[in-house]
Amino acid sequence: MTVDYTKSKYYTNRELSWLDFNNRVLEEARDKANPLLERVRFLGITQSNVDEFFMVRVASLSKLAAVNYPKPDASGMTAEAQLLAVNAKAHDQVVKQYSTLNRMLLPLLANLDVHVLEPGELSGQQTRFIEKYFNDEISPALTPMAVDSSRPFPFIGNNTLNIALRLFKDGDKKDKRFATVQVPDIFPRTVRLPGADNDFIMLEDIIKTFIGNLFIGYQVKEAANYRVIRDMDLDVAEEDTSDLLKEVEQQLKKREHGGAVRLEVELGISQSLRQRLIKSINIAEYAVYEINGPIDLTCLSGLTKQIAGHDDEKYPDFQSARTPGLQPTDDVFKTIRQHDVLVHHPYDNFSAVTEFIRQAAYDDDVLAIKMTLYRVSANSPIIKYLGSAAQNGKQVTVLVEVKARFDEENNVHWAQQLEKMGCHVIYGLIGLKTHCKLTLIVRREADGIRRYMHMGTGNYNDVTAHFYTDLGLLTTNTDMGIDASNIFNMLSGYSEPPFFHQLHMSPDGIRTFISKKIDEEIAHAKAGQPAWIEMKMNSLSDSEMIAKLYEASHAGVHIKLIVRGICCLNVGIPGLSENIEVHSIVGRYLEHSRIYAFANAGDSQVYLSSADLMTRNLNRRVELLFPILNATLRQRVFDIFNTLWHDNVKTRVLMADRSFTRVDRRGLDPLDAQASFMTQATKEIAAATQKRPEGGSVTHQFKPMLSPKNQPKSPIDRSPE
Repeated sequence: MTVDYTKSKYYTNRELSWLDFNNRVLEEARDKANPLLERVRFLGITQSNVDEFFMVRVASLSKLAAVNYPKPDASGMTAEAQLLAVNAKAHDQVVKQYSTLNRMLLPLLANLDVHVLEPGELSGQQTRFIEKYFNDEISPALTPMAVDSSRPFPFIGNNTLNIALRLFKDGDKKDKRFATVQVPDIFPRTVRLPGADNDFIMLEDIIKTFIGNLFIGYQVKEAANYRVIRDMDLDVAEEDTSDLLKEVEQQLKKREHGGAVRLEVELGISQSLRQRLIKSINIAEYAVYEINGPIDLTCLSGLTKQIAGHDDEKYPDFQSARTPGLQPTDDVFKTIRQHDVLVHHPYDNFSAVTEFIRQAAYDDDVLAIKMTLYRVSANSPIIKYLGSAAQNGKQVTVLVEVKARFDEENNVHWAQQLEKMGCHVIYGLIGLKTHCKLTLIVRREADGIRRYMHMGTGNYNDVTAHFYTDLGLLTTNTDMGIDASNIFNMLSGYSEPPFFHQLHMSPDGIRTFISKKIDEEIAHAKAGQPAWIEMKMNSLSDSEMIAKLYEASHAGVHIKLIVRGICCLNVGIPGLSENIEVHSIVGRYLEHSRIYAFANAGDSQVYLSSADLMTRNLNRRVELLFPILNATLRQRVFDIFNTLWHDNVKTRVLMADRSFTRVDRRGLDPLDAQASFMTQATKEIAAATQKRPEGGSVTHQFKPMLSPKNQPKSPIDRSPE
């Protein structure tokens, strides 16, 4: 019997699934097991997450709905239906966010004598302080914008906090007037007050207390905070431009004027002021959110940094392990020649990667450095090393993806700086984002030219490497080196190699390869051989890949998926997905690594990739997938996956009703995978500080810390050979 794996009822809508993910982040803010200030920070993260979601995803839905785009998504929902469903779910999430703040976190902060005060709660000293602060510093930076027949409603910038006002002229109670004032973002949102260690007041509350001073001769009858979120997706018509860099710069300026997709207003705002904003900003009623507390909770991150004397309410400091053989006193090229090196960030320090680039920049035998950059930090050491390499006479070619979302301005800046330092810079590719993470170093050695590579699942960003979990491989494998050279020839010139030896590239190549590997597992299952698939990724939304996984499950292939964010696949569908299990881990670190592993008829294989199983990654981006060939390193990746799979502290399990539920730990010892890896890293540091024989080294294994109670019981749970 032929099975239709594409029925809409088998799929969850992508946008609703993303909101479910953000709810899992919100659960971390509500989790009493987390330190209090980290709970506050998690709540702020939910806000930054949802802001970006509306700026890009909801904005896209709005544009599709505006033209009545008829084609439904894989779950059968039209753009308009998605837009309404997303806003309805987002309204519920706002209620939960502010309930978490007002009923849980603020009272707990008060127990620590940390207070965010209202103007009426201030002492005399504090009231005098905010008046002086307003008059001396804030007031000169404010610009009141009146709206009347001669002055139209001003443009309200994306993500700016504003105060809307109703005014009456003295002596004329019927003369209603409207004005708006933007809250400057050059001041801290939470202002520390004198007279206590941890008393604060919101910046907008100071402004509202004295805002009448800006309107002499008028009475302020109402003042209400509001914020607009706009369409911020970059729309570059690449086919029509000969200079991609200038086009991106122009679009960055235009982007600020995108259409409004979300309006947040202070709870209690009058109906007349509310309607005035809705009409002036031109937004649908369903996209208006009444906020019971400070608008824009991203301010909570700043608050946690300002709070004094409560470091015990933060995560304890963690020192990552230094990779032996990849330190400033080592010859990194000798180390990599001797054996492949696997790094697991943030448990392995990212300095191993920056040291690789640094030594290449100053090594007389290095002829060329080629690198792809998607996101780098604001003060990236890698950029400096690449510039030094060019100035040292090496051929340096860098592809800087100037279309990297919300990093466009930063990347345009670095692309220009690299050019000034003498590097050859490619500004991305027409029609494609280059998302792969690849470095190729060409070195002249006694036995000829040798290629050294770093390939990773995460960005070359030394800052995010402290809190994103990623995997990277350093190798001199000959076949991979040839493939890497061909990749850079494709990116920088006209070259279409007929095949790759070991590496696989998107667009198209990764989809084809993974589909082939799944088909092989299906064939093994039908032949009665052991057949399993293990995958870890950020998001799973591509309908073709989901249908292929359904087909494999239907054939008897056992599938384990660790999906942090979006998951459009459903489990527990009778006869279809009963062999699929899905876990999601949300914890201290953002799970970012991508792992794809297959039983392969007893000779298990594992691959790492920059790509998630999302349509954009498989079809519209340049992505990289690479194998782990060294048996020891391959085992280490399996150990990492196995530890993550048996996490029962930060894991949520996808259920047949499409909800995510925490693991039932009855009879199991607690296992927090991220804490386990941190413990192992700490042991590695201790071992490295002990005296060892000259030439000795410490090898990283990070074995899973499973108690006997947590050992696999099912025949599909196995430790790979």
